[in-house]
Amino acid sequence: MSYKKIALLLLICFTTACSFAQTLDEDGEIKYIKKMYSNILTESPAHDWLHYLCKQVGGRLGGSPEYAAAVSYTTHMLDTLGCDTVWTQAVEVPYWRRGAIEKAKIINSNYVGTLDLAVTALGFSAGTGALGITGAVVEVQNFEELEALGKDKIKGKIVFYNRPMEITRLNTFHAYGAAVNQRTAGPRKAAELGAIGTIVRSMTVKQDNVPHSGVTSFKNETPIPAVGIGLQDADLLSALLKKESNVNVNIQLSCKHMGNRIAQTVIGEITGSEKPDEIILVGGHLDSWDLGEGAHDDGAGCVQAMEVLHVFKRMGIRPKHTLRCVLFANEENGLFGATEYAKQAKLKGEKHLAAIESDAGGHVPSGFRMDAAANIAKESYNQVKNWRTIFASLGLWDIQTGGSAADISRLKDQGTVLFGYRPDSQRYFDFHHSANDVFENVHKRELLLGGGAMAALVYLIDKYGVR
Repeated sequence: MSYKKIALLLLICFTTACSFAQTLDEDGEIKYIKKMYSNILTESPAHDWLHYLCKQVGGRLGGSPEYAAAVSYTTHMLDTLGCDTVWTQAVEVPYWRRGAIEKAKIINSNYVGTLDLAVTALGFSAGTGALGITGAVVEVQNFEELEALGKDKIKGKIVFYNRPMEITRLNTFHAYGAAVNQRTAGPRKAAELGAIGTIVRSMTVKQDNVPHSGVTSFKNETPIPAVGIGLQDADLLSALLKKESNVNVNIQLSCKHMGNRIAQTVIGEITGSEKPDEIILVGGHLDSWDLGEGAHDDGAGCVQAMEVLHVFKRMGIRPKHTLRCVLFANEENGLFGATEYAKQAKLKGEKHLAAIESDAGGHVPSGFRMDAAANIAKESYNQVKNWRTIFASLGLWDIQTGGSAADISRLKDQGTVLFGYRPDSQRYFDFHHSANDVFENVHKRELLLGGGAMAALVYLIDKYGVR
């Protein structure tokens, strides 16, 4: 290439960059996006949608009748809010049913006698039969301690994982990530050493006695009974083990794996006016745990994603790109819906410009986390940094790289720029996977502000691109 051609290319690049800088009218965009917020805060039905999901449908395990009801409802809502196309995408998912019996008690302790414990079955736990299982409890903090004890000291026992979420971590998602492997893999590792059951300290920092559920994976091992225990009872059990060398617990569970069933991912879209083949995805996961109502996890994310399309319709904003709302199936039990969606997108040759997922609760918005393939990550982040002043005017200060959200992560290798919506995290694990995750614990204004944050990001990406 000649020097003249190189100079001309550099001039074109410089001119394009300057043109973009002149095009971005921060004051004008702030004023317009605040109109979007005002519209959402005064006209959005998202809180009503969430009320129906929680109170009329309830907890929505993938493959359950409740999940099928949620599919029917959200399909109807996406159709009535004015999507150009609405459809569902089938995927085979494992279905586990909790059952009515969830009991545990300390047996004949020298200090407390016989005492009931607050527990709940972990997803894909084995049942116990009518009489339950009874065994001596062995407490460990981590897998290293478990392996050091070895099969001789674990066989025939009930392993008690009691590592707390670290309260010194300011971001509770980081604390959760550092502790959750004892729930997801702990029962399997205990089973490998001959344990007959497991008790896992609930993944929360709230000092109550509400047990939290969540999936546990046995892979090729025969499942054993596995329960989450409330924090107050976890502390009581731990203190008792320091006083008594032999503490026995009985666990009774009626849960059962019901085999595979078909579940549906729900999809609705508004076709783009200029670039219909380029998709901006917004979404959440429609399934939830069955203890509560799936309000924060992830009913809030689903209705926020639906609201993004609805506010574009209400305000008469014709997007350049296709806006697609995706309510993923079966995030809680293995990301089957997200995996199938990414597979189908690749087979169809679809181009997802960006994907934004809300799966961190309906609390006060704080910002977004970004992720992308290495060849586009820096360019995309630099583009979003151009909007920092706009985001700051909306109270969205926390715009960082590193992570996004579970379902949309499956699109990363297809060149999609990923955004995980991030509200304040401090209270999220008070509710997560527990009976406390109900509609009454979602603040309407905070929920709608989250919808506004997602709509603002979609609006900017649609207008200016993301790289």
